[in-house]
Amino acid sequence: MNEVLPDVSISDLAIHQFPLEWVGMQGIDLPIVISEGQYKKELHAKADIQVNLPSAHIKGIHMSRLYTLLGELTEGHALSPDRIEAALKSMIDTHQDCHTDSARLHLAFNLLAKRPALLTEKMGGWRSYPICIDAHITKQGFHIRTTATVEYSSTCPCSAALTRQLVEQGFLESFPENAPMSRQSVAQWLRKNATLATPHSQRSEAKVSVEITHDAANLSLLALINNVEQALQTPLQTAVKRADEQAFAALNGQNLMFVEDAARRIQAQLHGTFINPSVHVRHLESLHPHDAVAWSHPVSA
Repeated sequence: MNEVLPDVSISDLAIHQFPLEWVGMQGIDLPIVISEGQYKKELHAKADIQVNLPSAHIKGIHMSRLYTLLGELTEGHALSPDRIEAALKSMIDTHQDCHTDSARLHLAFNLLAKRPALLTEKMGGWRSYPICIDAHITKQGFHIRTTATVEYSSTCPCSAALTRQLVEQGFLESFPENAPMSRQSVAQWLRKNATLATPHSQRSEAKVSVEITHDAANLSLLALINNVEQALQTPLQTAVKRADEQAFAALNGQNLMFVEDAARRIQAQLHGTFINPSVHVRHLESLHPHDAVAWSHPVSA
């Protein structure tokens, strides 16, 4: 006996009749495929998906339709702007009985990329980069924005200057005016005393967001990450030998930066290459129990 199952979301009217801006689901587990150049991996994402419900009298949307369409997003295909746009349009089309005209998607996942050591051949490891993708379709059209979080090391320029002064004072005390000295004696002194003081440095993070055009071949996630790391010059390392650690120390010494410097470096690197970049940097201070932060919004052309 085939009985028609009741669907109160259609048969019943809302008791309190108000339009709703967004209705849907949050925290859906979803496999996605990211393919960019030589990089191709299936990753685990968390997805939020919603549509609007402008008709005040309709009791509910069709959650199962959203879930099914979301599951088809990357089935057998790499994630791309056009597939995201098509999925959002389908979500709107399947909700015409709800008078829906807007849909949005939020994806969060970690992009895994293998990074080599600075000097040692065949040495390296995997870095994890948190990624967010936010896309929506409204009456104003389709918009998509990607956000990558990139960790790096930052050494304080002020602390470095104070450190150099202490080393200078120590040198002058050890070698008073007219004291005999040779290159060898100076080198020996530096080897023993160049760390009379050391500047403070800390793990830091840059959260960078850019717009993606709907006809882009892919989401350019690796390109974005690579540009950020190129701008900062002090990316965190995985497996290292002593030579790599020394090279990392040199990079930090040659790239002293406040949060202001870091934000401006990234903005300068991305400007003209990516669309409407915004930057938020955070230095997790080792001197203070609080963080130093800076924001940079898109620069006018």
